[in-house]
Amino acid sequence: MNTSTQPNERLSFSLEHSCNESQARAGVLTTPQGDVPTPVFMPVGTCGTVKGIDPEVLSALGATICLGNTYHLMLRPGDERVRALGGLHRMMSWDGTILTDSGGYQVFSLAKRRKVSDEGVVFQSHIDGATIELTPERAITIQENLGSNIMMPLDVCAPYPCPEKTVVEAMRRTTDWAKRSLEARKKGALFAIVQGGMDPSLRTEHVGELTQLPTDGYSIGGLSVGEPTELLYELCGHTAKQLPTDRPRYLMGVGTPENLITCIGLGVDMFDCVMPTRHGRNGMAFTWNGDINIKNAMHTDADIPLDTNCSCTTCARFSRAYLRHLFKAREILAHMALTTHNLAFYIELMREARAAILENRFVAFSKHVHSQRQSLSS
Repeated sequence: MNTSTQPNERLSFSLEHSCNESQARAGVLTTPQGDVPTPVFMPVGTCGTVKGIDPEVLSALGATICLGNTYHLMLRPGDERVRALGGLHRMMSWDGTILTDSGGYQVFSLAKRRKVSDEGVVFQSHIDGATIELTPERAITIQENLGSNIMMPLDVCAPYPCPEKTVVEAMRRTTDWAKRSLEARKKGALFAIVQGGMDPSLRTEHVGELTQLPTDGYSIGGLSVGEPTELLYELCGHTAKQLPTDRPRYLMGVGTPENLITCIGLGVDMFDCVMPTRHGRNGMAFTWNGDINIKNAMHTDADIPLDTNCSCTTCARFSRAYLRHLFKAREILAHMALTTHNLAFYIELMREARAAILENRFVAFSKHVHSQRQSLSS
């Protein structure tokens, strides 16, 4: 199966193959920075760096795209400063594609520090308490100053749980702000963000509104906000299957390896999550046979790698015993080593999933991953 968007200077997407037993897809996302094979996991570089790993090492792992955070970068060092320094790509020495969020999720998580109106959001900086206004137009300007390849419009993420009235209001503003973002956009690709809370009918309604807009792709927002995992899967699958097949689909803020594999089977192409880096800094390692807490005493004398099935530099050079020692000694290398391994695992997981889709064996692959990952927890 081969379908594609019309190539343009911002972004194109070609769908190479669809699974005949699920909704899983393999494609290629192309930006001015190069090709991004999908499905893809995007490491999160909140403040202009993926925590705990050098960008050269990240690229060597096979990463082709990473994230920047509009909220944090607008506050520090400031988007105008980033632009003056040559943009985010140059500043962080990253040649791959950069996707930036709008800052909306961070703003709405401030709760008592923000005020929302149809015009935008007024909030207090968590750094110095300064009052800042963020409108849809301003969010686009900031992301263009950063040099983002793929931008997100300012949206309203309804909390879980919440009244239907709140969800409907969030949808209305998200649609209006998407339209204003498109009008403000001068360069770069722009996705629309689907909201609708936990109501399938509202998500259907919102997809209908947003697919009338000339956006370059679609994000599934408002999930992974505290809802049960099964509800996450239900709403993700319901939303994804209604989105156009010729545009990339991005599930925001998800998640565990099992989450990713399941949602690939539901038709999602792109993922991001802080889990591999945050867990790495806390001594947790993802492996093909389950998760490992390297701080556990059982690893004190373990002269084996984290994962015998992994070829990353951490597994090639360091034993579990040494890594445990580093964590107990509070050495920075411990955070770097586990971060490298976890990102290598996530990137390889996506590479294997893509190969399985292309070879018509994704469902069997998914079952194998879920089964193997349940076999160990240490």
